[in-house]
Parts: sequence; structure tokens; C-alpha cells
Amino acid sequence: SSHFGSGRVRPERLQSRSLEAMGRRPARCYRYAHGKPYPKSRFCRGVPDPKIRIFDCGKKKMPCDEFPAAAHMVCDENQQVTSECLEAARIATNKYMITNAGRDFFHIRMRPHPYHVLRINKTLSCAGADRLSTGMRGAFGKPYGTAARVKIGQVLISIRTKEEKVQIAAEALRRAKFKFAGRQKVHVSNKFGFTKFSKDDYKKWQDSGRLIPDGIGVKFLSSRGPLHRLIGREAAAEE
Repeated sequence: SSHFGSGRVRPERLQSRSLEAMGRRPARCYRYAHGKPYPKSRFCRGVPDPKIRIFDCGKKKMPCDEFPAAAHMVCDENQQVTSECLEAARIATNKYMITNAGRDFFHIRMRPHPYHVLRINKTLSCAGADRLSTGMRGAFGKPYGTAARVKIGQVLISIRTKEEKVQIAAEALRRAKFKFAGRQKVHVSNKFGFTKFSKDDYKKWQDSGRLIPDGIGVKFLSSRGPLHRLIGREAAAEE
């Protein structure tokens, strides 16, 4: 044992340090949901920040009428989507839209938010690790990252843009599909922007004064409600 003097570091210590600095697990380890959702809470602390911090890119303040067309990427699997791949898809979509559609002609919205916390049961598998590692004793893991649980038919990314640029948006989403595991489908929407109205309905309701601009969407005035609003509107329409 005199061989390992006070100035020397034991080889197994070096090995354990190098293991701590190892890379991330691939996303395939966390692709499918096993068990219950595990959100960040006062019981689940020390969760690393999700990679994706920005969920809206482009001209996100543009009123609804500016961007009448929309395209969506729809998930075709029940799976977990990590915050890393959401961020990678956001960057890829944003970059393609800026270069091909122009900086001022789109609004991208990332739809899922990664609230589910992923865990890892850290063990050291090297010489001299038998003192440190406990194997499967106390195997509940430590927080390691975050993911969003998505269903079949859930929208992952939406882009609203000008009518003539909707095919560019569809191509941007097709390229972003490579950042996700599993199958996704790209749909060009028949709705007006991010609203729930089809383009014909939108025009019809807007002409009759039933739509009020509300941020990037619209509010619909139903035929119910206070009488003064209805009477005033009918009088204004007659004039």
C-alpha cells in the first residue's frame, strides 16, 4: 500500500470521476411512459431546467388577420418527447422559416410543455466501485431531465403564416420531424391561423361583426349576452 503515497490518486478514484463526466443517456431510454406522471413539486426537487425555454418564435405579436394560413405537426404515437428534442425541433423550424419565408412572415408555437421529470439510478460499474455502488438497493432514481407526454393526434408544432408561404411552413415541419422519435404527420390546416374557425366561417363572422380581435386570436360574440350589446350592434349594422 506504500505504493499509493499521499501524493498519488488511486486508479479506481480516477475511473469513478471519468464516469461522472460521462454523456447523456440516449432518448430511447425514456421514449415510452412507464408508470405515473412525475411532475416537479415540493417533493420532487433538484430538477434540471428543461432545455426548451422559448415556446413561441417569429412574429408572435402579429394580429390574427396578418397570418391566415397555418400548418401543424401532429404526433402519431403515444410516447414521451424530451425537452432536448423539442428545442432541437424549434431551432430547426425557426432557421428554415427565417431563410426561406423571411423573418417577418411567420409565428411558430411549440405546443407540448415538458413537465414530466425523468429519473436515473446512477451506479458506477468499474473496479473498486463495490464500496460505492449499491446496485438495486434504494433504486429510485434522481431527477435527470424533463419530457412531455404526448398522445396520438396531439399537435407538437404549429406555424401560422401568409397564404403563399404555407408550403414553406410544411417543409420546415417536415425537416423538424427528424428531431423526434416515432412517426409524425404534417397537416396544412383549413382553419384561419390559430383560430377555431374555418376560413369561410371566419370571413362570414367577421363581415357580420361577430369577431373581436383578441391578441393572436379572436373572440366570438354569440347571440347570447346582455341586450345592450345586441341592440347596439343591430342598430350599427342597419346604419
